[in-house]
Amino acid sequence: MTMAAILGVEGPALTDWERGFLRESDPWGFILFARNIETPDQLRRLTAELRHSVGRDAPVLVDQEGGRVQRMRAPHWREYLPALDQMRLATDPLRAQWVRNRLIAAELNDVGIDVNCAPLADLVEPETHPVLLNRLYGSDIPTVVAAARTCAEAFLAGGVLPVLKHVPGYGRAVVDSHKALPRVDVPRDELDARDFAPFRELRDLPIGMTAHIVFESVDPDRPCTTSARAMQVIRKDIGFDGLLMTDDIGMEALSGTMAERARASLAAGVDLVLHCKGDRPGMEQVASATPALSEAARIRAGRALALRRPPEPVDLPALIEELADLVPEGV
Repeated sequence: MTMAAILGVEGPALTDWERGFLRESDPWGFILFARNIETPDQLRRLTAELRHSVGRDAPVLVDQEGGRVQRMRAPHWREYLPALDQMRLATDPLRAQWVRNRLIAAELNDVGIDVNCAPLADLVEPETHPVLLNRLYGSDIPTVVAAARTCAEAFLAGGVLPVLKHVPGYGRAVVDSHKALPRVDVPRDELDARDFAPFRELRDLPIGMTAHIVFESVDPDRPCTTSARAMQVIRKDIGFDGLLMTDDIGMEALSGTMAERARASLAAGVDLVLHCKGDRPGMEQVASATPALSEAARIRAGRALALRRPPEPVDLPALIEELADLVPEGV
């Protein structure tokens, strides 16, 4: 039975231990990082090897937003401006957003990656932490919704599934959740009207990723990832019924062992646990604590994977030229 987890691995090729572990644990999917990526040919071998280890066409994810969060880099792949910079510099921001992300989708599809952890629908706030700020698309709801929708459509046209993040909103974080737990003390009606609003407009996207953040007016005791109250907000108030995965449970925003974090996330109501580090102790803990996909998660996963399709024909050299014209100060 497929385990309700997405796992990272250690390096650019699977070890013997990883092959056996993945075969036995059968995670739903895999996520790649810079440590896994060397050349296009190597990456094609790795994505094929990952799928072979579980004997099916398992999803392979990556964070390829462009800017600082870009796992595939020069000289083999294009470098992109941070998203917020491109939105501000482009002569036609939404067209540039589509072209940029259609090019990213082509690069991912070429090496066997079929899920990208973007778009971001978090809003720029005066206090937004620098770790997030220039990855975002803007400070007003209509701009962010339009840019996120455009990004998702470009990915789907390129044969790549989008992941909406960070549900239900991370823009007010003043600390980096990789290192500490952000806390936000804002009235619930203000959150509904602003922070949660872009996600409500994008609730039809197939996959979402949680935010490791405490909203005091939702649940003062738990970050959204492990909060049943926050899951009610996501599922009922926002209306997101897509496949919901955690952000990396290895981040310091969460507490407890990897097994405890996995159990708490699933008990709160997420569908999939994401563990990125690729270390044996962590992977074994996640596997010990994570059951097979629930029936509801299996249905949501099926709906999401049904959207995978071959990329639509496109003139990639023409898109590269167009992006340079749309963002004359550099891509």
